[in-house]
Amino acid sequence: MTIQKYEHPLNEKSRTYLRIESLLRQAQQCATFSDPQHYQVLFRSIFDLLDIFEQIQLKPELLKDLDKLKLTYSNWLNVPGVDQKRLQGLLKELDMVHGEIIKAQRFGTLLKEDRFLASIRQRFNLPGGACCFDLPALHFWLHQPLEKRMTDAQRWLSSLAPLNHGLQQWLNLTRSSSQMKPQIARGGFFQSDAEEANMVRLQFSQDYGVYPMVSGHKNRFVIKFINFETGQASNQDIEFELAVCS
Repeated sequence: MTIQKYEHPLNEKSRTYLRIESLLRQAQQCATFSDPQHYQVLFRSIFDLLDIFEQIQLKPELLKDLDKLKLTYSNWLNVPGVDQKRLQGLLKELDMVHGEIIKAQRFGTLLKEDRFLASIRQRFNLPGGACCFDLPALHFWLHQPLEKRMTDAQRWLSSLAPLNHGLQQWLNLTRSSSQMKPQIARGGFFQSDAEEANMVRLQFSQDYGVYPMVSGHKNRFVIKFINFETGQASNQDIEFELAVCS
């Protein structure tokens, strides 16, 4: 039985964080150029990240969210029954990541100032704009030795390491804030209240032939299961597991 897993943000902050996580993962996976077309995904991911960085003051927002986590977990210090050694290790990790982000430049600064990336960014956004006659500089770079291209890619991505570390810390702790619990969507429909939640996570068998459409906000959400073949709302009862993460 194949299990389908989904995550859905319940606020704009979580939506942005999940998008950045996806873009960073795509870029990292393609930075080895094990496939000739990986450069397309790498540059597309980098340029999408730059678009986000230009729209949002991400660094102060992430620092604020990490501060909230530090305060939350500090309240568990010296509480009976809590693994104090593990808790102190977690707080130390949060301090390290927090300090790393404070020392870092504004996210994307090195990428934006890179002469080569700046020279290809605008035309790369055009449909088919990566052709050699549109971007001869890119064509030249693609014919550099693999080691040179991998070194460049790692240099670009390493500039985002503080962001990646802080983001993963926040997302991992948010995801682990709630355990999966069994639920049933009667007639393919489920709704529930939430308390200042950041996201919902759900999983179910692919045998149902459906996918979830989630809507809502931090205090309430609705899940409708849609039949993939028909595009219509499913009317079958669907057993699934759900975690509401704060």
